[in-house]
Amino acid sequence: MSIYDVTGIGNAIVDVLAPCEDQFLIDYKIEKGSMTLIDEARAKELYAAQKNATEVSGGSAANTMAGIASFGGKGAYIGLVANDQLGDIFAHDLQSLDLIFNTPRYIGGQETARSFIFITPDGERSMNTFLGACTELSVEHVDAILISNSKVTYMEGYLFDKDPAKAAYYKASEIARDAGKEVALTLSDSFCVNRHKADFLDLVENHVDILFGNEPELCALFDTDNIDDAFKMAADKCKVVVSTRGANGAMIALNGDQTKVSPVDGVTVKDLTGAGDQFAAGFLYGYTQGFDMTKCGELAAKAAAEVIAHIGPRPQIDYKDFV
Repeated sequence: MSIYDVTGIGNAIVDVLAPCEDQFLIDYKIEKGSMTLIDEARAKELYAAQKNATEVSGGSAANTMAGIASFGGKGAYIGLVANDQLGDIFAHDLQSLDLIFNTPRYIGGQETARSFIFITPDGERSMNTFLGACTELSVEHVDAILISNSKVTYMEGYLFDKDPAKAAYYKASEIARDAGKEVALTLSDSFCVNRHKADFLDLVENHVDILFGNEPELCALFDTDNIDDAFKMAADKCKVVVSTRGANGAMIALNGDQTKVSPVDGVTVKDLTGAGDQFAAGFLYGYTQGFDMTKCGELAAKAAAEVIAHIGPRPQIDYKDFV
């Protein structure tokens, strides 16, 4: 028996979302549509430059957990924040959703991570992220009780950077497998894939049951320009592969059998932030409830459509209505 549907592990980040024109990105040398890591000095510069910003708790896996909670799923989260105001905000936001979050605070000088997300009129988001305390996550923060009591442990690629975090992922995977539970990984960004390709391939081939990745991420992982080839190679290695394809919907493979997911029609895009996170939330909720792949894909598409229709990476309605 499992107490939790999903335990997420990832970068605990507070998002600072601000609308801007494309010229702003040019003026501040921000790469459109990508995620760039920045230092504390750059974080202070961008904080001073942005206007009409909204501060909300974020982080890819944490956003997914918020979506799962909105569906009515039971979840927990492992991530590192500092003992500061943003850390308090992050903890409060998760716990208010009835998600378990009890990772001890980081004490050591680094502040809680924050990501500046600049949203252009076309809905594209350009992220500049100061990782701060969240990158200090290590094996000691892996809660074996949470993981062994979760149907799925869901890990985000963004955190897979420092060696202690890599060790934490392998430890979490080991605990899950020993308990007879499943491990899910989202590749997060082709930037992450290219930085850690060999390690990602090892993780995918030997430790992951459920893999999430969009077209650029899967193609980067398997060194091909053909998404169909990349998808097949991923499906040969993992029980489940979920490939999001933007306006073309998504493809799911379960033990090699493919299911096509159609996008939701009539959605006015305001902010693409969190689209992949909420797609994963819908899929994982359905999967842990035992739904078939068609239903899992439908829930995933509806959750993604909801989040891109407003500013911010987390649900603004109750996802239970989709079920």
